[in-house]
Amino acid sequence: MTTVPTAPETAKPTRRLLGAELLIVLGLSLGASGIGALISFTGSLTETLRLGQQVATLNGSRAPGRPWLDLVWQLYYIGRGLMPVVLVGYLLLREGVSLRVLGFDLGQKLRDLGRGAAVAAAIGGSGLVLYLGSQAAGYNLTVAPSGLPDVWWRIPVLLLSAWQNAILEEVVVLGYLLRRVTQLGWTWPAALAASSLLRGSYHLYQGVGGLVGNIVMGVVFCLLYRRWGRVMPLVVAHALIDTVAFVGYALLAGHVSWLPTP
Repeated sequence: MTTVPTAPETAKPTRRLLGAELLIVLGLSLGASGIGALISFTGSLTETLRLGQQVATLNGSRAPGRPWLDLVWQLYYIGRGLMPVVLVGYLLLREGVSLRVLGFDLGQKLRDLGRGAAVAAAIGGSGLVLYLGSQAAGYNLTVAPSGLPDVWWRIPVLLLSAWQNAILEEVVVLGYLLRRVTQLGWTWPAALAASSLLRGSYHLYQGVGGLVGNIVMGVVFCLLYRRWGRVMPLVVAHALIDTVAFVGYALLAGHVSWLPTP
């Protein structure tokens, strides 16, 4: 009688495998963005124009003059930007848990919304002051949060972009990264530094203000995540900050004197 061989049980990942997994996830997402931001900032420093005269556009047109094709490209990049989160979810399932272990769920909607709004109000205002100061001093590029044409889908796409950024960054750089480096035996100060420095690194293309401001934001978010044990309030906070920046710029650029524009 022939027996059908059964697949071997998956062994518990070793520290070496967890470390390799972490490097792969970051290499496919925000770690690669950090390297790209460093290259971009190096290019900006070697330009003849000073940093304050250069422009970093966050949500630019993908097909100028062709709004329907542009819309398709925008949705494509938003969807593609969430794939690292899908990968993290899959890897957590292989571990025997899910994204809920990071607090990425809708189980505490009102509490998460309230906490997120409070954090956004506290960080958003101070972040704006830091950006305006560093840009005026010539340490930061002029950031244009929206370069989309004035068409019907501009605001919805900016809202989707804000939430995509928030979900990607908080799930990967906050929840997943801190979980993995803790499993690797890192101390809490080392884990906090790794998450915060990574967050700052992929904003370096904006200039020194973008680097420093996001490192500080990373420290605050890590401390709040450690206290609350949930990424969802910080996803909400991040999404609200980006929504105000993206939509506010689209509506106010050229209409107020204090907002730097290209």
